[in-house]
Amino acid sequence: MVIEDKLQELKEQINKIVPSGITISDVEFEGPELVIYTDDPKQFADQADLIKILARDLRKRIVVRPNILEDPERAAQEIRTVVPENAGISDLFFDPETGEVLIEAEKPGVVIGKNGVTLREITKQIGWTPKVVRTPPIESSTVKQIRTFLRSVKDERKAFLRKIGHRIHRETTSKDQWLRVTTLGCCREVGRAAFLISTPESKVLVDCGEKPGSTANGIPYIYVPEIYPLDSLDAVVLTHAHLDHCALVPLLFKYGYEGPVYSTPPTRDLSAMLQLDYLDVVRKETDKIPYSSNEVKTYIKHSITLNYGSVTDIAPDIKLTFHNAGHILGSAIAHFHIGEGLYNIAFTGDFNYQKTRLFSPAVSSFPRLEALFMESTYGGSNDIQPQRKDAEEKLYETVSTTLKRGGKVIIPAFAVGRSQEVMLALEEGIRKKKIPPVKIYLDGMIREATAIHTTYPEYLNNDLRNQIFREGLNPFLADAFVQVDSPDLREQVISGEPCVIITTSGMLNGGPVMEYLKALGPDERNALVFVGYQADGTLGRRIQKGWREIPLGWRETIVINLEIATTDGFSGHSDRKQLMNYVAHLQPRPEKIFTIHGDENKTIDLASSIYKRYRIETHSPMNLETYRMI
Repeated sequence: MVIEDKLQELKEQINKIVPSGITISDVEFEGPELVIYTDDPKQFADQADLIKILARDLRKRIVVRPNILEDPERAAQEIRTVVPENAGISDLFFDPETGEVLIEAEKPGVVIGKNGVTLREITKQIGWTPKVVRTPPIESSTVKQIRTFLRSVKDERKAFLRKIGHRIHRETTSKDQWLRVTTLGCCREVGRAAFLISTPESKVLVDCGEKPGSTANGIPYIYVPEIYPLDSLDAVVLTHAHLDHCALVPLLFKYGYEGPVYSTPPTRDLSAMLQLDYLDVVRKETDKIPYSSNEVKTYIKHSITLNYGSVTDIAPDIKLTFHNAGHILGSAIAHFHIGEGLYNIAFTGDFNYQKTRLFSPAVSSFPRLEALFMESTYGGSNDIQPQRKDAEEKLYETVSTTLKRGGKVIIPAFAVGRSQEVMLALEEGIRKKKIPPVKIYLDGMIREATAIHTTYPEYLNNDLRNQIFREGLNPFLADAFVQVDSPDLREQVISGEPCVIITTSGMLNGGPVMEYLKALGPDERNALVFVGYQADGTLGRRIQKGWREIPLGWRETIVINLEIATTDGFSGHSDRKQLMNYVAHLQPRPEKIFTIHGDENKTIDLASSIYKRYRIETHSPMNLETYRMI
């Protein structure tokens, strides 16, 4: 059946379900969604459960759009008339591509109204579909720029989504049934994550990252016959926004990929921010940049965002669902349902199976699960992390001791995830007088990453959301935090009073941390505190191993006399105990587990231990291997 016939059939089915008086003018696949166009959006709004009924009966993600959208200026006036003034509307963002209006308000509940009555009234009045979010306490320039950019390419987006929609919903042609996974990176190593899922009908790439600290093998094997040419891919799926998983996604577009990239909304925004920063860092070190900012824009234009728990068709025989991974903002375990109940496979990405100050633990329960690819960063038998409370106490002790002797504390941290965890711990330490009141300077992309955290409060754990929105205590806005936004201020921090400096990059691969290390490294009163994983080959790992003279180019050397401290327990990764505990709690228990994203001895050790304890078939794959699942 050709797509046009399928759409006509769906239109007939819809007409049978919707009440008389509602006109369906057209139906169209746009990306993974079935879009229903109507002249009667107000009648749809009156039927509160109609869209749910359509989605259930048709087994599609349904979106209703009016044929004619009211002028945004007039619509904005009507929204402000309908919504009570005490809602505190701060911004309205109209997206003609989707027919949605994003309403930012200080009190989203007031905009929604009891049982959604105010939202339905808005739809009745203006036809646009309202989406409500809380006004972020810190404005993110990244989020704003992405929204503006997507609005500027709305026509291109629409054409792209229709093309992808037709591709997703094409007829399956093969009579064979099989599933293979090819490892293109991240096996018996940390970094350059990339995995190819193949069926007779489809190809999906999971992650495409760089390898931190690598001078040679920094790129996944994306040129092998299994994946090449890149335009044969149906989709790219991103688990989260750390560079070892997302850095090289724009490279795919440079070399011929033209399809969608699926992620959660925070992952899209954070990835774009970090990719642009990655280009700046690479540009300073070499003339050979892997891609340009134009490819980052192309990635944004081709991005399709999904929330946790939303089951979505991404290929004729593959459905994708994201689940919370507990690692960083928007991080997801990607669960794939293959065929009509043929097979289920999940990729954890990086995950954390304990509650943190920011996030709830990773999801361990799935409808079905036959195979699991799980990270093993701390998979070695001795990789036991201290409890988070103990880690915080150790950090407080190091900070207090350093300040007492008149020194400064440098904390290199990833802009996303680790920085925010440390910020929350230090803010509480000052508030509860566990450390002296002190200025905490944020340098690099940390403040912008924090702003993105406040844009998506629904991705934070309940305790933090309640603290911010019910108790009115937002730790991210504490007076102690000062953004370093100029070289002059950086110089003042270096020459000024004792303080704490949280800065990028987390593994000392470039970034502002190098300026601080160069200036403060020779003074033994200062301290350098590692709070995250330091990969082999990175400057951070070398300093941990005892390097005390760091060459910079031909003539310059950084002398390291300051105190070196490692505070384990802040990691966003599960340690060995948590990894084993996660397997114990998996529902249902998979038939196969593949240990990836860890040093060789750790992935092998973890695979062996899982097999011995749980009698599950395990593998510690090497790069460029292909496994047939069924």
